Amino acid sequence: MIKIKIMRYLPKYVFFVKGNGVHKERLRSFEIALRDAGIAPFNLVSVSSILPPGCKIISKEKGLKMLKPGQVVFCVLARNDTNEPHRLVASAIGVAIPAKKTQYGYLSEHHSFGQSEKEAKEYAEDLAASMLASTLGIEFDPDKAWDERKEAYRMSGQIVRSTSICQSAIGSKKGEWTTTVAAAVFV
Repeated sequence: MIKIKIMRYLPKYVFFVKGNGVHKERLRSFEIALRDAGIAPFNLVSVSSILPPGCKIISKEKGLKMLKPGQVVFCVLARNDTNEPHRLVASAIGVAIPAKKTQYGYLSEHHSFGQSEKEAKEYAEDLAASMLASTLGIEFDPDKAWDERKEAYRMSGQIVRSTSICQSAIGSKKGEWTTTVAAAVFV
């Protein structure tokens, strides 16, 4: 009988990456996007949207040095692709960090067609901040513009920071698969 030891894993660090790839094969396009992002040599496990309490944001370079090829790596992954020529695709990750270090934050993944990189970034950031705001009991009007809500979140003193990362691309004019990825990678 094989015994499996279940370990609790609470990431201490997170870093953000983005990339895109183009190839006639969909899977190869995805692999090229992961390679462009720097995370192709890892076994990625997609997880939901919680930023653990006290999880520190580090640079991509520092994070990659902490990982080994073949390692199982948890991440929040946004992925989008198209083989339609000239179609705009984007993948974005938003993050909202609470003021209290003992409180968890939120990560969001967003995949869109036809949105500019700026629009997709703002949407992902707004989504993460809105999820955190609702958890913290911060009242907000979802019909107000993101800039107004962002100011309300900051004024509450409960959300210390929000940001996002995004990769956009225009579908290959030859009809090849074009894939975008963005990820929050845990260490």
